Amino acid sequence: MTSTPAATRPLVVACGALAKDLRAGFAGTPVADAIEICYLPANLHYRPERIMGELAPVVEDALAAGRTVFVAYADCGTGGHLDAFLAEHPGVQRLPGAHCYEFFAGEEEFAEMHEVAPGTFYLTDFLAKHFDSLVWVNLGLDRHPQLRDTYFGNYTRLVYLAQTDDPAITRRAADAAERLGLAFELRPTGRGGLLRPISGWLNTVIPVSIGHLPGSRTSAEAAAR
Repeated sequence: MTSTPAATRPLVVACGALAKDLRAGFAGTPVADAIEICYLPANLHYRPERIMGELAPVVEDALAAGRTVFVAYADCGTGGHLDAFLAEHPGVQRLPGAHCYEFFAGEEEFAEMHEVAPGTFYLTDFLAKHFDSLVWVNLGLDRHPQLRDTYFGNYTRLVYLAQTDDPAITRRAADAAERLGLAFELRPTGRGGLLRPISGWLNTVIPVSIGHLPGSRTSAEAAAR
């Protein structure tokens, strides 16, 4: 596939917490040269009230320039404001579900996990690696550890939704569970729940041969779960 200037490619506006997964997932596929990805600050994950203020101008500027746009966010705590914005911009799609935990795990599997244990705290690869800064320090637990049970007293387990098979990240997630006083559970998800919606959208814009996406689960892997 012939490379085109970034400023004219279809644009994906993505949460910065997804940067490594998108880069690794699409590396070596036609998608990498077919799109441009604009990453918004990853710390918006814990400040969802700021998402629309950052996202809307980027999307509107791209549309005004005649570009097609995909929003690599689920609702992500915007309280329906993202969907309301997208309703005003027909043709702009987003990731499915309420949040990254749902699209990584899959709608049915996430619903099952939530039904079994509503008091579940979730981590992805990114959140496990940055647990100290995004959770522990951000909540002030480094200064006031006695507040742990105030924040997490209603939680019973920590589920690590693993995009990769990385023992170091798994250890970080398990350590986070121990520090929070929660039972630990590992659930491998791969990256397919993130990559498939974007590649499906791109195929409607610029048909490309995607093949098997790195990091996504094969049908055999899915059947084994």
